[in-house]
Amino acid sequence: MFFSILLLAHFQSAVIPLVLGIKSINKFKHINKKKLISFGFIFLGLASISEMIDHTQTSWIYVDHHSLFNWLFYSFLSLGLTCLSISVIKNKFIQTTNFCISLCSIISYFVFDKTIAIIFQVIISIFLIINWQRTFKDWLIILYPIFGIFFTTFFGTNLSISGDQFWHILIGPSGTISVLTFYLVLKRSYKKFT
Repeated sequence: MFFSILLLAHFQSAVIPLVLGIKSINKFKHINKKKLISFGFIFLGLASISEMIDHTQTSWIYVDHHSLFNWLFYSFLSLGLTCLSISVIKNKFIQTTNFCISLCSIISYFVFDKTIAIIFQVIISIFLIINWQRTFKDWLIILYPIFGIFFTTFFGTNLSISGDQFWHILIGPSGTISVLTFYLVLKRSYKKFT
């Protein structure tokens, strides 16, 4: 029973972003770089798929380790958040800066440590929150740091410290709430701008 719930928690965290990515194709015409929206969601879905493949190597028990698929998880996560962030920016310098930070996150996983990659992802998330709040001025964006950063970090930390796999079940749905928040903000903005 527990394994089925764990599998479902991971499955939904992969499928929902992929579906939103497909639904977003050419949908948000009021966004500066609308194609990046679809890529952002799809990369987030690919991050979850990479994590699922990584879990098959550990019998679906969370293990804090370095592996190719763990690196792909963090890489796709960086790329997804970066695409969403720069999709609403017109300034080329800020776009390039965001992209370079994403590359630093991807490269630093192997060169330094996963912790350094996560620090770069925090910076990407800060840019994302600032860029989206400036563009959309929507209070819903606050749900991203609450669910996508605070709760996933809280659940992940408890999982790492205690080893209790119960916390593992909560991480995926928490991240999915933040993904749904992005899509909802985009839909609400479409109504405002059209």
